Amino acid sequence: MPSTSLPAAGLLTEHLILRPPSVNDAYAVLAYYINNREHLRPWEPERQPDFYTYGTMVQRLAVMQDQMEAGLSVNLLMCDKKNGALAGIINFSNIVHGPLQACHLGFGLDAGHQGRGLMHEALEPAIHHLFEVVGLHRIMANHQPHNLRSAQVLARLGFEREGYARAYLNINGAWRDHVLTALINPKHRD
Repeated sequence: MPSTSLPAAGLLTEHLILRPPSVNDAYAVLAYYINNREHLRPWEPERQPDFYTYGTMVQRLAVMQDQMEAGLSVNLLMCDKKNGALAGIINFSNIVHGPLQACHLGFGLDAGHQGRGLMHEALEPAIHHLFEVVGLHRIMANHQPHNLRSAQVLARLGFEREGYARAYLNINGAWRDHVLTALINPKHRD
């Protein structure tokens, strides 16, 4: 099974350091979710009150570490190079090897960091890592039809619309339709 590990310094971009989370990041990740609670609410599953606790974040980050070590996910914190602040989170989850060689992409950006092109800046090297190091063939990313920011980022990265799923995910307490997109590893295109 190909490695999902990242270079020791993480992935570096002009403005960001992309690195895997550890349980030592629990306070920073908790602050990110608390500070962005309303901003992220329309795009994420409904959160129980205990989600916004230090203990839950420690458990969540420990699971992420275990999944990365097992080759089932690549989770990245987007940290500002200047001050180390957590600008966003990227998750490549449900990694499947064998004949499929695919995963799902999810991402979120701090409200104060929007409009600067940081998600595109972060996703380019992250996707390159998934294709070149992890060896995946396909990355799937789905978004709600009215999530224009995500749609624009994905389109700019080359994701193509593959379908439309009614009542696809339970987001913010209701079943929401989603546009289904995917990006194929350029090495595998006919």
